[in-house]
Amino acid sequence: MKIESGKIGFYTGSFDPITLGHVNVLRQALNVCAHVHIGIGSNPGKTPLFSIPERLSLIQQVLDDEFNDQARRVTVQQFSGLAVDAAKSFGASVIVRGLRDSTDFDYEMQMAGMNGVLAPDVQTIFIPASSELRPITATLVRQIAAMDGDISPFVPRAVFAALSKR
Repeated sequence: MKIESGKIGFYTGSFDPITLGHVNVLRQALNVCAHVHIGIGSNPGKTPLFSIPERLSLIQQVLDDEFNDQARRVTVQQFSGLAVDAAKSFGASVIVRGLRDSTDFDYEMQMAGMNGVLAPDVQTIFIPASSELRPITATLVRQIAAMDGDISPFVPRAVFAALSKR
């Protein structure tokens, strides 16, 4: 699918930390959007491993290390409140959501429906992570790291280095 070249996407998440699954979804989003804003949201129900400034920095490192010229087509910022409101404030007409499995799909379909009512001019697109990356979650990465397991197959180099220092 190719979306018109001027489409701006808004890819939201906690990105605590950014994983190879997130990177894969972002790469695919850049195939359909002229520009993607990564919005780091805060979830009051979770205790983060990395602070918002640390996550901003890690994502920027990943962009610089792994996205070459395409990094200029991505902006990273924090947001609060509803993702659909943040999307509109960043000029995005597309919310990008990554999918791993049917549980993600069911939840994301509900959110897309609600967002469609709140902002009919903002469309949600679902991008499945590549099959080999679907099992990866930031929660599992944090758990494996906390037990001194090898997280290198699941995260970009910058994240591996940051987690190794903790």
